[in-house]
Amino acid sequence: MSPKNDASLVTYAPDVAEARASGKPIVALESTIITHGMPYPGNLEMARAVEAIVREEGATPATIAVIDGVLNVGLSDETLAALALRKDAMKLSRADLAFALAEGRTGATTVAATMIAAAHAGIGVFATGGIGGVHRGAETSFDISADLDELARTGVIVVSAGAKAILDVPKTLEVLETRGVPVVTFGSDVFPAFWSRESGLKSPLRLDTPDAIARFQKVRSAMGITGGMLIANPLPVEDEIARDVMEAHIREAMGRAEKAGVSAKAVTPFLLSELVDITSGKSLRTNIALVKANVRLATRIAVALAA
Repeated sequence: MSPKNDASLVTYAPDVAEARASGKPIVALESTIITHGMPYPGNLEMARAVEAIVREEGATPATIAVIDGVLNVGLSDETLAALALRKDAMKLSRADLAFALAEGRTGATTVAATMIAAAHAGIGVFATGGIGGVHRGAETSFDISADLDELARTGVIVVSAGAKAILDVPKTLEVLETRGVPVVTFGSDVFPAFWSRESGLKSPLRLDTPDAIARFQKVRSAMGITGGMLIANPLPVEDEIARDVMEAHIREAMGRAEKAGVSAKAVTPFLLSELVDITSGKSLRTNIALVKANVRLATRIAVALAA
């Protein structure tokens, strides 16, 4: 059987196709947060809200997912609503993105898979909640997210609230440094910790405006420096959960995961779900707030890059 061509593998939403053709700014958005990160109907409300923020800030949103073996770069509202209800969507990363396309499956894209799709589509900026990284206990489990290698190899700016605080954040920063990934914290000298504004770790780099971030990326490109860039965006003060409080909650959630025997790709969605329960929903509300803040910053960067 001959392989599919690009036209049969990828489809672009009409507004995304128009923006690509005219050189207008586009912001890529992942779909795993919809299928594996938040319960319905909050996941759909969040997805619609972040797309609205991108449009409000002057760019075109491109939520990315694989639907029945086709990579969709931009989703219609009908498709977005259907995806929010799916219980059987695969969680796709670099290893299985092409598998889902080849086998006609439906799946949501993680940070790594969204970066691959965005780069393929010529989209240079991607907004997410938090990146994956080195899991706690990785020295024995070897559980390290593919997101880190993707940041090293794929030339997309990723705007997040840092690495998810359920991870080993110091080791995650070490791996990013080893891979040569620029880590820039927006407006702060301290790297954020997802639900909390500060991780207690000094940020490798700091920039204070979207224009400065765009200028940095343009110089990297002019120098022929490949790979992505991580922009860590501390969430608004009024939405954060104190780091010491959140750490206690994370330890409790990890105890539940160990007791339940959860492993591999199931760990992160399990922990996020348990944290919603442990915090009586506050972690979810904070998660939504930080995603919105990241999307707004990412859009401003995309607009600055296109200027």
